[in-house]
Amino acid sequence: MTRFCSRRGFLQVGFCGGIGLSLPEFFRLQSVQADLKHYESVEGTAKSVIFIFLPGGMAHQESFDPKPYAPVEYRGPLSAIQTNVSGTVISQMWQKTAQVADKLAICRSMTHGEAAHERGTHNMFTGYRPSPALTFPSMGSVVTHEFGPRNNIPQYICIPNQPNEFAGTGYLSSSYAPFSLGADPAANGFTVRDLKLPGGVDSQRFDRRRSILDLVNQQFTSRQEADALKAVDTFYERAYGLVTSPQAQEAFDLSKEPDKLRDEYGRNAAGARLLMARRLVEAGARFVTLTYGGWDHHDNIERGIKGQVPALDQAFARLIRDLDERGRLGETLVCIASEFGRTPKINGTSGRDHWPKVFSVVLAGGGIKGGITYGTSNATASEPEDDPLTVPDWASTIYHCLGIVSDKELMAPGDRPIEIVKGGRVRQELLA
Repeated sequence: MTRFCSRRGFLQVGFCGGIGLSLPEFFRLQSVQADLKHYESVEGTAKSVIFIFLPGGMAHQESFDPKPYAPVEYRGPLSAIQTNVSGTVISQMWQKTAQVADKLAICRSMTHGEAAHERGTHNMFTGYRPSPALTFPSMGSVVTHEFGPRNNIPQYICIPNQPNEFAGTGYLSSSYAPFSLGADPAANGFTVRDLKLPGGVDSQRFDRRRSILDLVNQQFTSRQEADALKAVDTFYERAYGLVTSPQAQEAFDLSKEPDKLRDEYGRNAAGARLLMARRLVEAGARFVTLTYGGWDHHDNIERGIKGQVPALDQAFARLIRDLDERGRLGETLVCIASEFGRTPKINGTSGRDHWPKVFSVVLAGGGIKGGITYGTSNATASEPEDDPLTVPDWASTIYHCLGIVSDKELMAPGDRPIEIVKGGRVRQELLA
C-alpha cells in the first residue's frame, strides 16, 4: 500500500473512494506517509548551535547596521567603526567584535511583521508566526527530536534558564524539553541544580533506589500510556546520566578553565554564559540557548547600549576566537539575534521603539561563510533594500547546516503532519 505514498498523495476524497479506502484507513495511511515521505536527519557541517538571544529587541542601528551618513535623528548618538573586513562598519561599541568580522556573516535585512515582544520572540525561537490553534516547538527541541543523545549530556540546554515559553517543546513530547542550569554561572558559588546526590546518599544507595524505581515504573507504565509518563521516564534517565557521569559534571564546571581565559571572556554574566556555552557544546550538547541583558530601549538608548554592549562584545569576540583556536568554529554555528529591531528615528525620550520591518542578526561558523554582509537596509534602516531575509529562510538555513531538512513533517496532536519550517528556503549565499 505504501507504494502509493507521495509527497502530496491522497489529497482528494474521490481518490480515496476510488481505491477502496475508508476515511480512517486514509488517515492512518497519511500518518505513515508523513513518517516515510521525508528525510532522516544526518549531522551536517554544524554539530552544535550556540544561540545568543538578546531579549527586548536590540537596535540594529546601534549594533550591526549603523547609518553614519543619515540625519542625526536617524543616525542616533553613536558613531561607526571599521571592521577587519574592508568596507564593513559596525557601531562603535563593538570594537572587539570588529576584529573578528572576517569570521562573521552580518545579515542586515532580517524582516518579519510582529511588533509585539511575545509574537516576535515566538517567531525567532520556532520559525513560525504565532497561531491560536497550535504551539510550535523551538529549534532546540526540534534538534533534540531529530538526533539521539550524545556523550551523556542534555542535547538542549538553556543558560541560565529557559528564557520564555516559546523556547520549549510546543506540540512535541515533553521529553524534548530543554535542561536549564537554574542559576547564573557568573554567580559566586554557582552550581547546577539537581546535579549532585542528596546529602547522605552515596552511589550504592542511589543505585539501589534507582533499581526499585525501575521496577515500580515498569509495572505502572505497562498499564498507562501518556506523554507525561514517557517524559518523566526520560527526565529520570537524564538526571541519572548527569548525576553519575564525570564528563557531564565537568562540563558544567567553569573552574576547569584557566584563569587567563576566564578573564579574557570577562568575569561577568556575558563572559560566564558564553564560556559555559562553549564548554557545553564541546562536551556534546547540540543546541545551547543563552540570554543576556535587556534591550527594550524606549528611553535613553545611548545609556542602555553603553551599559550592556562592552561585556557582550568582549565575550562574543573571545568566543569566536576561542572556537577558532580549538578547531571547532567550523562545526559550531553561533548566532546573535533579537525578536526585532528598533524604529528608524530616535523618539522624544532619546530611545527607539519596536520595529520588525528590518533588523540585523549575526551568524558564524558551522558552515556559514565568514567575512560577508548579507542583505542591506535602506538609507534610514527602516526597511530592507536588497535580499530580504525572512524568518523561515533564516531558520531553514540554520537547520540545513545542522543536517535537518526544514520541510520535513513532524506529527502534531491529531496525527497532523506539520513542516518543521513552512515555506522557508536555504539561503545558499550564506553557506561556506
